[in-house]
Amino acid sequence: MHVLGRVLLAIITSWVLSWVLTVQPFVASALSAESLQEIIVERGTLGINCETEDYDPWEPFNEKIFMLNCAADRYVLRPVAKAYNDLVLDGEKDAIHNMLDNLAMPKRFINSLLQGKFNGAGREVARFLINSTLGMGGMADVAKYQFHISRSDEDGGKTLAHYGVGAGPYLVLPLLSPLTVRDGIGYVLNMDPINFFVPLLAVLSKGTEDMLNERAVTLQFDGGEEVTLDHYAAARNAYLTRRQPPGTAWPR
Repeated sequence: MHVLGRVLLAIITSWVLSWVLTVQPFVASALSAESLQEIIVERGTLGINCETEDYDPWEPFNEKIFMLNCAADRYVLRPVAKAYNDLVLDGEKDAIHNMLDNLAMPKRFINSLLQGKFNGAGREVARFLINSTLGMGGMADVAKYQFHISRSDEDGGKTLAHYGVGAGPYLVLPLLSPLTVRDGIGYVLNMDPINFFVPLLAVLSKGTEDMLNERAVTLQFDGGEEVTLDHYAAARNAYLTRRQPPGTAWPR
C-alpha cells in the first residue's frame, strides 16, 4: 500500500502541475522529447539511416515549429520534469508508465483487429486481464515478465498504412510529437476509453501524467547542447525510420 500511495500521490501532483502551468491543453502526447531523445548516438555522431527517404516538402515551416517546440521543452517541460523526477522514484515512474500503457490497450486491440492481426488482439486482451489483476491495476507488467506475452504495438497510422494509405508529408505541429499526415489522421483510430467518457480528464490529467513521466525518464539522456537544425534532420530521420516497416518503403 505504501508504494501504491506514493504512485497515486505522484499522479495527483502531476495533475496539479498541469493546471498551474496551463501547458497541457495544447499537448496530445509527449512534447519534442520523443523526437530529441530517440535520436541514436553512435561513435560520437548522430545515427542517421541514409536508406530512409525523408519526404518533407514543408521543411521551412517544420523547422520553425521544431525550434519552438525545443524552446518549450527546454524552458517549460524540462524544468517541470526535473521537479517531478525529484519527487517520484524510478520504480514509481515505471509503475506509472505501466498503468498508462495498460489503459492504452483498446487502441492496440482495435487496430490489431482492423489489420486482421487476431493473434495481436488476443495478446492485448490477455495482457490487460493479467496486468489489471495480478499486476495491481497495471502497475506491474506481469504479462510480459512472467507470462512472456508481448504487446502488439499497433496504432491508427499503421492501420491506414495496412490498407495502402500513403504516409504523406512529414509534419511538425506546435507542442506535439512528430507526425506524418497519415499518422495525424490515424489518431482518430487510437481509441482510448478515457478520451471518450471523460474527455476533460483525459486532456488535463492522463495526458499530463504521460508527458511528465516520460520526459522525466529521458532526463538522463540530456546532453545540454544547443539544439540546431542538424538535430531537426536527425529527429525527422529517426521518426520516419521507426515508422517505416523493415525492408519496405512507405507509400506516399
